[in-house]
Amino acid sequence: MLEMRDVAFSYKNGAHVLERLQLQIHPGEWLALCGRNGSGKTTITRLLMGLEKPTRGRIFYNGTDITAQDPAQRSAFLGYVFQQPERQMFRSTVQEEVAYGPQQAGLEAAAVQAAVAEALAATGLTALATAYPLNLNRSEKQRVAIASALAMKTKYLILDEPTSGQDRQATRQLMALLQRLNENGLTVILITHDMDVIAAYCSRVIALGPGGICFDGTPESLFTTCEELYELGLRRPDCVRLSLAVPQVGYCKSMKEFTAALCRYAGGKTQ
Repeated sequence: MLEMRDVAFSYKNGAHVLERLQLQIHPGEWLALCGRNGSGKTTITRLLMGLEKPTRGRIFYNGTDITAQDPAQRSAFLGYVFQQPERQMFRSTVQEEVAYGPQQAGLEAAAVQAAVAEALAATGLTALATAYPLNLNRSEKQRVAIASALAMKTKYLILDEPTSGQDRQATRQLMALLQRLNENGLTVILITHDMDVIAAYCSRVIALGPGGICFDGTPESLFTTCEELYELGLRRPDCVRLSLAVPQVGYCKSMKEFTAALCRYAGGKTQ
């Protein structure tokens, strides 16, 4: 489990972003961090990764205090996919990029080769193993970054705005990959403004506002009971808005689910 206890963070200019944050992220969760720009979403993940240090408070992994650990040490259990994944790529081929982490961790050549092959297969990149990473499209670059984390046997994967600028097909493909990985035990943490993705895939949502957490619960609870939804810069996705307008259909987490439920209701009415 990842845990932040009484964490506060302020920038050097004195701006307070987080105050006395209490947060537990359990294995196997698919968590979304959302809220207005500047609410602290990226700050939380940078603190978890060790890219920033808390002004106050401690960070734990499975009960061990990791507050002083640097990002390299935390890469054994934490992976990060940047919003612009090319910023974390610097090797000549995809397979070299994916191999870098295990090599730096001191794995033997055979173990590195096996880890790379498994990670490439899991992300559908085997055919692109010898490609130059920076020549790939954004969706493929994201998969390279995910594969790099998988090769390290990461337990938690953070993705920063992974669907931003993506078309529907690329988004569906990425979510299908993350869904498979999550079902196999990977904890997924998304920083996202994409309410459709939150409704359809996430098991838990944390909405951030001034000073910290304003909501922590399921997507259904967020979209149906959270009175501060719009104040937090969030909105109901169309599938939820439409399904709630038809009480006989009830809450639906995707347009596909809503269409199927509406057809069942309409079919029952005509019988």
